[in-house]
Amino acid sequence: MAHLHPDGHPLEIHTLDAFDRAVAGGSLVGRRVQSLDLTGRTRQLLATDTTAAVFLGCRLAPDAAAKVRTDGALVFPPVPDVPFDPYRGLLYTPGELFEGLDRHGYAATPDARTYAWFQRTRQDGDIFASMLRAVHDDAMSDALDERLAGVPVVGVMGGHAMARGTDAYAGAARLGRGLTRAGLTVATGGGPGAMEAANLGAYAAPHPDGMLDEALALLGKEPSYAPSIGDWARAAFEVRARWPEGGDSIGIPTWFYGHEPPNAFAGHIAKYFANATREDGLLARCTAGVVYLPGAAGTVQEIFDNATPNYYMSRGEPTPMVLVNRTHWTEHLPAWPLLRALAEDRAMAARIALVDTVEEAADTLLRLAER
Repeated sequence: MAHLHPDGHPLEIHTLDAFDRAVAGGSLVGRRVQSLDLTGRTRQLLATDTTAAVFLGCRLAPDAAAKVRTDGALVFPPVPDVPFDPYRGLLYTPGELFEGLDRHGYAATPDARTYAWFQRTRQDGDIFASMLRAVHDDAMSDALDERLAGVPVVGVMGGHAMARGTDAYAGAARLGRGLTRAGLTVATGGGPGAMEAANLGAYAAPHPDGMLDEALALLGKEPSYAPSIGDWARAAFEVRARWPEGGDSIGIPTWFYGHEPPNAFAGHIAKYFANATREDGLLARCTAGVVYLPGAAGTVQEIFDNATPNYYMSRGEPTPMVLVNRTHWTEHLPAWPLLRALAEDRAMAARIALVDTVEEAADTLLRLAER
């Protein structure tokens, strides 16, 4: 939900257009201005009341910075020598995270450089670095809430090891396409494997069915991000270049598992440093339910992270949970018997299901949501 100023306009300003509209209204009193280069807006700042405003990571000319501080505004200057913006007000796009991939390789991209910074700073206990990570992750959560306000979100969870070119990957992509065509916003953990497949399906949703088949064939030439993240990512951007307009979806990955790159098919990416914040935030925002494809420890954790609030829910309705692949969830990793035992005599009992195939999953989830 967008935060509102007492005058009814958005409290936070994330773009230069929004800044110009606010200044045209005559006041920046009490506004929060995030991560903008305002060096070209000095004249406007000198002529505008900025009392109690907060400038987070904005670039200001010296005289503008002096003036707004005199007004009583708080100025948090940009942080030098870090490969990310801790104050950013918007979610990432794939193009931002993979910028420079074609020219310099994956290691030079903002995504890879941020992971390298995280690897260094998490070991040395520097309180400044940990503060920057916390500020960044809070900014991500704020941007995610604004993006998803009032939007029915369905999560698709599953393992990162699901390879392109497999039937399982194609099935997960068709699932993402079907959920998106049903009017839901698909959210995943934002990484490779089942996560990428579901985001790809959402991207393919506005196109004729044959587009997804062609995209799957192109991607199958680079089945895994190992050994080359660069080649894996370039194949995805080749698909995006061939079909530049795609459906939207959300990816929520983490630099905690930075050896797993984000996928390029989520339209908006909330990438976190803290995996616990990322996991909880992903599931909490899946208001329309969650589909669980076969996975390992991470997917099992997500099942029971979601089951816990459903089990204790005393108000509202539990979110639907659909587990896909009976053999996997009853024999290989028997999460289903435990989930069903927990649900007995609880409201969540009517909102859980186990299905054999991905083809059943979307219809089952929608049916459970109507109960």
